[in-house]
Amino acid sequence: MNYALVSKRKIAKLITERIVNDWDDPRLFTLTALRRRGFPSEAINNFCAQMGVTGAQISVDPSMLEASVRDVLNISAPRRLVVLEPLKITLTNFPYEKSIEIEVPNFPQNPELGSHRIVLDRVIYIERSDFKEELEKGYRRLSLKQSVGLRHAGLVISVKEVKRDPQTGAVLELICDCIAAEKAEKPKAFIQWVSQPVKLEVRLYELLFKHKNPEDSNEVPGGFLSDINQDSLTVLKAYADRALSSVKVYDKFQFERIGFFSVDPDTTKDRIVFNRTVGLKEDAGKK
Repeated sequence: MNYALVSKRKIAKLITERIVNDWDDPRLFTLTALRRRGFPSEAINNFCAQMGVTGAQISVDPSMLEASVRDVLNISAPRRLVVLEPLKITLTNFPYEKSIEIEVPNFPQNPELGSHRIVLDRVIYIERSDFKEELEKGYRRLSLKQSVGLRHAGLVISVKEVKRDPQTGAVLELICDCIAAEKAEKPKAFIQWVSQPVKLEVRLYELLFKHKNPEDSNEVPGGFLSDINQDSLTVLKAYADRALSSVKVYDKFQFERIGFFSVDPDTTKDRIVFNRTVGLKEDAGKK
């Protein structure tokens, strides 16, 4: 496997050097690690079947295995709304006297496969990357001069005021107006949001090594321990809709517009932990 090790001795070295936590660390390619990351057994079996059986040694890119995982999860993982880096928005003219519940399908393309309820209130949170003050060419989401739709909410929002941190100037909150989608000009994009959210710990994994062949002395003269990607794990405090408040270990979901995620065994009654299994396959030019 490219960008990985399969030698038990060398994986043990990664563990003793505390580069990874254990044999089931999701950055490894052991079966226990793949299970913890959320790779379905069906996807692994499909991948192996596609490779065939041969006596020759071959190299496989992780993206090929990830493609098999997407194929399975795309039809089996229910959709949920989550924001990884929340930005607070207050809707000045919220059209309801109090919060309301909205029925949302688990699989938008197949509504017959069930639904769940989400809350819409005056205060919502969107992904911080879904707002830019200056409208750039090709940018389709929220800016000072561009409205955006809220998925499933039937609302289009536009920025009225930006509140900043007086010390750093960072954006702390947006004050927005909203209008019913049927009365507004169709926005260029609809984004995910949450209201009255539950908090998640979300772990994002990248390749553990920087080079395709970390054991190749020509490619990595310093040895595989010198080739570690220091950004292979990022931990975020995310907000999610309340439908994720009662998950079980290894439950799998698609976070809309983000990727596929699985509940980690570190989850407790008071702490919900998700691992990113794979990202969504997106168009290269998508903004």
